[in-house]
Amino acid sequence: MSYQTEKEIAISAVIQASKLCENVRRNIPPALEKQDKSPVTVADFGSQAIICKALKEAFPDIPIVGEEDATELRQGDSSDTIDKITDYVKEIIPAATTDNVLDWIDYGNGTVTNKFWTLDPIDGTKGFLRQDQYAIALALIEDGEVKLGIMGCPALKLDSEETGYIFVAVRGEGSYKMPLTGNNWTKLQVVSLEDKSRFRFVESVEASHGDQELQNSIAQKVGITTNSVRVDSQAKYGIVASGEAGLYLRLPSPKYPNYRENIWDHAAGSIVVEEAGGKVTDMYGKPLDFATASKMNDNRGVVVTNGLIHDEVISALNS
Repeated sequence: MSYQTEKEIAISAVIQASKLCENVRRNIPPALEKQDKSPVTVADFGSQAIICKALKEAFPDIPIVGEEDATELRQGDSSDTIDKITDYVKEIIPAATTDNVLDWIDYGNGTVTNKFWTLDPIDGTKGFLRQDQYAIALALIEDGEVKLGIMGCPALKLDSEETGYIFVAVRGEGSYKMPLTGNNWTKLQVVSLEDKSRFRFVESVEASHGDQELQNSIAQKVGITTNSVRVDSQAKYGIVASGEAGLYLRLPSPKYPNYRENIWDHAAGSIVVEEAGGKVTDMYGKPLDFATASKMNDNRGVVVTNGLIHDEVISALNS
């Protein structure tokens, strides 16, 4: 099945959301706090509003499983925050109203079905606030498999002077990147074992997002002796897919042994890596489960490789 229409609309929406996020970053407002105490800014809500509006208008019957919702915005004294969100959205969609924006955000309250979108409007909010890496991650899942993935990484700098990329992959059609400022798509290929200078290891900046001691031990066991490169967000998937690293590990933190990963934190990135020739599983070699719920309850950890070392990594983890 061709996903050309879905791809075109999703790319456009993610590019628009990237513009909004960068507009916010030029004058970052105070962070809000969700009930789980993680930081969230007006950019999260604005990004979700823009993308959900585009998807719902084009594909009204496909639910969207997004990270944010407008419940807290609709309650209490949030008028200043809502006004800020609306003002940023209006820079992209001039006719937007406050009611529109709240409704668009809540389009992301869909549930996992046979075919659905999953969206992280800003993955790596702490990186966003630090003026570092973050990603806008959108994926289309059908019959339990990611069919289309789009990632906007406005702060990512790879092998050129460009800063800011969009990554796109369709199942069976390869993985591509393009500068957010341009029109030239480059096909991606994971790093080979011979390219020692780029055979690196990436992991999260936040120590609480994994088991950094174990992750570095595994990297050394498979021959990566340099220090890890710590990067926020699904930009790590883009780095692996681009051949700039051969391994990304996100293993369960000893502090949070019962934590389960959210599907929107991995769906888009996983297909971008897989279509570039890499492999993505959990720490036991099981495929990531995007078909059951918003959390991957049957998976533990995430292992992302260039494919060539994947079995060796899994073996080292389970020895």
